[in-house]
Amino acid sequence: MAEAETRTLTAHGATLTYDIRGGGSGDVSDGSVLFLVGSPMDATGFATLASYFTDRTVVTYDPRGVSRSPRTDGAAETAVEEHAADLRQVIEALGAGPVDVFATSGGAVNALALMERHGDLVRTLVAHEPPTAQVLPDREVMLAVCADIHATYLRAGLGPAMAKFIAVTSRKGPFPASWADEPAPSPADFGLPAEDDGSRDNPLLGQNLRGCTGYRPDLAALRAASTRVVLAAGQESEGEFAARAAAAVAEGLGTELAVFPSHHAGFMGGEYGQHGAPEPFAKTLRHALTG
Repeated sequence: MAEAETRTLTAHGATLTYDIRGGGSGDVSDGSVLFLVGSPMDATGFATLASYFTDRTVVTYDPRGVSRSPRTDGAAETAVEEHAADLRQVIEALGAGPVDVFATSGGAVNALALMERHGDLVRTLVAHEPPTAQVLPDREVMLAVCADIHATYLRAGLGPAMAKFIAVTSRKGPFPASWADEPAPSPADFGLPAEDDGSRDNPLLGQNLRGCTGYRPDLAALRAASTRVVLAAGQESEGEFAARAAAAVAEGLGTELAVFPSHHAGFMGGEYGQHGAPEPFAKTLRHALTG
């Protein structure tokens, strides 16, 4: 695969780093750009998926506050609107005109927010498992669950909070109102440390969790956008928080949910120790992008 060209740009409150891997004609203006977006996952999580699109110019980036894109304003949390503005800046800096976007997890929430404001910048958006609690029938419970994870992180550190996060995101079906009466999962059950190292800079639990899950997509604006929006979820994710949210957004837009192979990390081929089904996932994505 072509070696990446790394660029940076200055955004309000952050320095953003993004990578361009040449494909297609090698010219970003030829309409071949595919922007792969995650959050809080950085660009390294897309290495395998990008390798299946050597015929296109693939762009990846590190979201603000993650890896090579440090915040410069000292803010402890990041709003979805900030991420959407960052995506706009990267796309405009490419000078490529409308691009195709595959966005996953928090990146899908951020990309939906971009579409509400600047739909002209994107030709097709595939939004894979956006974990927004606001569209769910059990929204109040899910918002409380996510607030509890964040509070646990601030109080007790990474291990106890991440154990709760894993348990919540892998649970099938709506959460009961009595969720707080259930015993907290043990960090040891997930191979996590129980002791608190004192750090509070985790980009998932500290910076992005509340903003991402608490964002309410503007369905009317998305329906009015010129962009073609495809909501997607993994076959193995059915019933889980992010997949339920994807289905709810699709229903709100009056579209069909696209079912992708594997799970929430189905595009990965070993990144972060996670293995999905990247080859069939890439084939499904290619089909979704072409309609």
